[in-house]
Amino acid sequence: MSLSLDDFDFPLPPELIAQHPAAERTGSRLLHICGQQRVDRKFTDLPGLLRAGDLLIFNDTRVIKARFFGVKETGGQVEIMLERIVDATHAICQIRASKAPKPGCLLKLADAFTVRMSGRTGTDGDFFALELVDRNKPGDADFWALSERYGKLPLPPYIEHPAEGADETRYQTVYAREPGAVAAPTAGLHFDEAMLETLRAQGIHTAFVTLHVGAGTYRPVRVEKIADHRMHSERYDIPASTAEAIAATRAAGGRVIAVGTTSLRALESAGNPDGTVNAGPAETNIFITPGYRFKVVDRLITNFHLPKSTLLMLVSAFSGYDNMRAAYTHAVAERYRFFSYGDAMLLERAEQQTGQDSDAI
Repeated sequence: MSLSLDDFDFPLPPELIAQHPAAERTGSRLLHICGQQRVDRKFTDLPGLLRAGDLLIFNDTRVIKARFFGVKETGGQVEIMLERIVDATHAICQIRASKAPKPGCLLKLADAFTVRMSGRTGTDGDFFALELVDRNKPGDADFWALSERYGKLPLPPYIEHPAEGADETRYQTVYAREPGAVAAPTAGLHFDEAMLETLRAQGIHTAFVTLHVGAGTYRPVRVEKIADHRMHSERYDIPASTAEAIAATRAAGGRVIAVGTTSLRALESAGNPDGTVNAGPAETNIFITPGYRFKVVDRLITNFHLPKSTLLMLVSAFSGYDNMRAAYTHAVAERYRFFSYGDAMLLERAEQQTGQDSDAI
């Protein structure tokens, strides 16, 4: 299938972009997609759509306070968004300024510490390398400490309010434990501890991967032929216990269900043809588009994604291009809430949409 960027566009009324989360984590709606079938549900219906022996895999990354404001040594204002912390004194970031700083330029951030921009990096040179050169206080030991003390929570660009007290909690999953992401794995925001306990009580297993979501997740596709797009790279780690749980689930005939596209990308990057995965840390720039053959993930829980985005391409590959076009048209007509703080979908994998799974609808 030869598809262009315009094939992944759709009209979205601005008022459907969720600016705040639902009052309760599990209070969102859930659109269940199985082939051409679409069923409007509540997220609290999810346990009834799973069965004992299924395996839910969550991304346990934790969002760091990655946004900083500061000035160049020439006096110009800058906004920094960390892409990743490389080590104690080095980081990669995006920079917003009236004029991009030149290599060697010093930046004073949060009126508290100084970094040197040492050069451009990334596939298209659209990221900047930073080196920490000065800090004011003894406790400001490294980029991790500086982020926690002086950084701002990096809400997505389509959320129009600055980060508030409630966002500090609601823009993290309840199981977040590995700091390093600059955007939340938002499908997991719908789960609370009570929901997790209900799932376990039903014999539904859980496991974790870690994929640190980078600022590149919001990077627009700038080419018309999607085959020409190059994905940003992200770090992930699959524990041996998760790889073992996947193998056991496969052997027992259970289903592997990714909670979020980040979990899916990690699993498919590490996947083997037999549906098992290789444990350990790695990097991925996997770009999943229609025509991709999935190796590991049977079902996907995800939010609604931006027009012309790589994530919309991914879900179109997973559940079928025509099915997803119809699903998004339905979601707009039914006034679902979109993006990070919005509603959720439960997607069946296209090649598995046979009678054996139809009883889950």
